Amino acid sequence: MQRALKLAAALGLVLMSAGSSLAEEVTLNAVHFTPAQNSYAKSFLKYVDEVNAAGKGVVQIKVRGGPEVIPSGQQGQAQKNGLIDMINTPAGQYLEIVPEGEAFSASTKKPAEIRKNGGWDLMQKIFGEKANAHLLAHVDAGTGFNIFTVDEPKRTPDGGMDWSDLKIRASPLYRQFFETLGMTVIVLPPGEVYTALERGVINANAYPVFGYASFGWDKFTKYRVDPTFFQTDVLISMNKDKWDSLSPEAQKILTDVSIKYEEESLETVQAQNTKEAEAMIAKGQKVFELEGKGREEFLAKAAKASWDRMEQRDPTYVPELKKLFQN
Repeated sequence: MQRALKLAAALGLVLMSAGSSLAEEVTLNAVHFTPAQNSYAKSFLKYVDEVNAAGKGVVQIKVRGGPEVIPSGQQGQAQKNGLIDMINTPAGQYLEIVPEGEAFSASTKKPAEIRKNGGWDLMQKIFGEKANAHLLAHVDAGTGFNIFTVDEPKRTPDGGMDWSDLKIRASPLYRQFFETLGMTVIVLPPGEVYTALERGVINANAYPVFGYASFGWDKFTKYRVDPTFFQTDVLISMNKDKWDSLSPEAQKILTDVSIKYEEESLETVQAQNTKEAEAMIAKGQKVFELEGKGREEFLAKAAKASWDRMEQRDPTYVPELKKLFQN
């Protein structure tokens, strides 16, 4: 009888332990900034699969959707306020909250270098203070943005391009840069670009090659202007309060998978970028290459625009960020 009681007590402890373990599994609600068919969303969903595989019984991510759930430009604020636990969104989408996030796009270094030299830790501090956010990864990096035009570009004597006829769709990230070039700038979310091109509201667009054709924009923009400018700045981050509430085990899983995926996605995007560029060329898109002095001035203005805007908004960390994010 005594032995049976001990066995029952032991079994009860095992069941309680199992129940406790199951109860501790945390589900994080997440959104991404592009529609599900876009390459960036697909990349994020792959990250989610890797977290969920590694975090079974501890931490899981439930993807609620994309900009149809929370518009991309509002995702940073939604995370700050705790309305969503995790976002997959470019830093450029919420510069009004964290102006320093522009350093990710202005950077000439790879994410691994930024982690090694202390740049990531500094950004972690800034995002924590200003956005109530914990950064997990800078994903899908290593590529830049291109300008795409409906009409054939006009070359200038210095090897550059006449920008004055362009009515270009832009994001807040590169609006100032385009204005310095003399373009007419219209800020639109990605979901409105197709109709704007179709109706002639705009005759140019700016976006990475990666994911461009998934919106159908290449139907209208038959020219791609090279070289690229900036670096893609897509971040995976969490509401800091939610992050702080996680167990050390859950935090370690998220950190480990994030660092691993950051490296994986860098390699994947570079290869996919080439593939998608070739596919659009095969469908008739042509490349217009800036040359000589015109090319040099284009790249110089791009680099200067980002740092100038950061200086204007909040100069506190700019000298240190320049040192850590630029070669």
